[in-house]
Amino acid sequence: MHLFRGFYLLFHYFCARIRQALFFSKEAMKISNYSIKFFGVLLTCLLTINVFANESTVQEQQGDERISTKVEIEEYILHHLKDSHDFHLVSYTNDAGERVHVGFPLPVILYGNNGITTFMSSEFHHDSDGKVIVEKNGNRFVNYHGKIYELEAGATELALDAEHHPVNASKPLDLSITKSVFGILIAGLLMLWFFSSLARQYKKRNIPKGFGRVLEPLVIYVRDEIARPNIGEKKYKKFTGYLLTVFFFIWILNLMGLTPFGFNVTGQIAVTAALAVFTLIIYVVSGNKDFWGHIFWMPGVPILIRPILAIIELVGTLIIKPFSLLVRLFANISAGHIILMSLIAIMINLKADLGPIGSTALSFGLSLFIFVIELLVAFLQAYIFTMLSALFIGMAVAEHDHEHEHDAHGNEVADAEDIRENFI
Repeated sequence: MHLFRGFYLLFHYFCARIRQALFFSKEAMKISNYSIKFFGVLLTCLLTINVFANESTVQEQQGDERISTKVEIEEYILHHLKDSHDFHLVSYTNDAGERVHVGFPLPVILYGNNGITTFMSSEFHHDSDGKVIVEKNGNRFVNYHGKIYELEAGATELALDAEHHPVNASKPLDLSITKSVFGILIAGLLMLWFFSSLARQYKKRNIPKGFGRVLEPLVIYVRDEIARPNIGEKKYKKFTGYLLTVFFFIWILNLMGLTPFGFNVTGQIAVTAALAVFTLIIYVVSGNKDFWGHIFWMPGVPILIRPILAIIELVGTLIIKPFSLLVRLFANISAGHIILMSLIAIMINLKADLGPIGSTALSFGLSLFIFVIELLVAFLQAYIFTMLSALFIGMAVAEHDHEHEHDAHGNEVADAEDIRENFI
């Protein structure tokens, strides 16, 4: 109860701050109220589209059978979390009894035995079982469970071993524009459009207009509440650009993952690992002599303990910190997708017990609740990643006070503040 009350107060505080920053008259306040109501209706419609779009795709056929069992639904959810070479929105059966897939393809770019080969993913005809063979430039490719393989010379079909691994095909270098890559490009273009427009407005006026009024409080929040207190007054400007980029990049991708297009970019561990490596490179390169001195030769502790602490600190700096960044974002976003799609599948799993109306109503109600929570999680995960990145960078560039007390042997005596800092 206290947790939900906290979320409630936080939401109203955030809305009040936005209204205070964006609107200055009673007439504008009325406009803001209408905008918030419209935004709520839009979110409800978006969830409805998401629910019924995914419900239709869950009813996708496999041969002559529809996905209806618990095992099939679990396999479908795991397949949805993976990256793919096309967008699959919905499937239905036409009057002729044929299965029709609605979506759009993406470019496939492969570097195989005969060099670079390009074609559209529609040439696989939505096959992921390795049955459809695409012949291009003397190469023969198949799509098996989302991965593209190049058949060996003379092979007419994909052969599998007892563990379902291809034995007569090899994996070419895949440089394709997959669904995740497409989402990254969209997020990058949106950020370039939004912030270039905001920058141009500052050249003409002190207060931006339009969508710039929404971006300005967020930019100020990242600067004043994340970068400045964690990095310090003297050096925060140097890293604010990176922190803003990471925050909005993750937030936009998280919101895109809640649309019916099925984006799951931040649910790909390769993407979160790349973001964590960027943070790692920045605080390793920017680390000053005090930072590395405390890692390799911790002051204020016995000399015999310092080599052991050096190993622990080095592992924490190079492995544990970036791992905590990548796994937290990956796990939370993936779990959100799994929960949401599992709740959508209630309309199928409980159809026999509750009936079509009851199971659909229960599924919609629970999905609506989780969808609203996911909107908060989308912002929260972007905030946490940015906050931890700022904290790690701040620890690397912080200037330490060298005026410590020394014992009779000349060793520094660590006070309570030093112990707390080293522990963190």
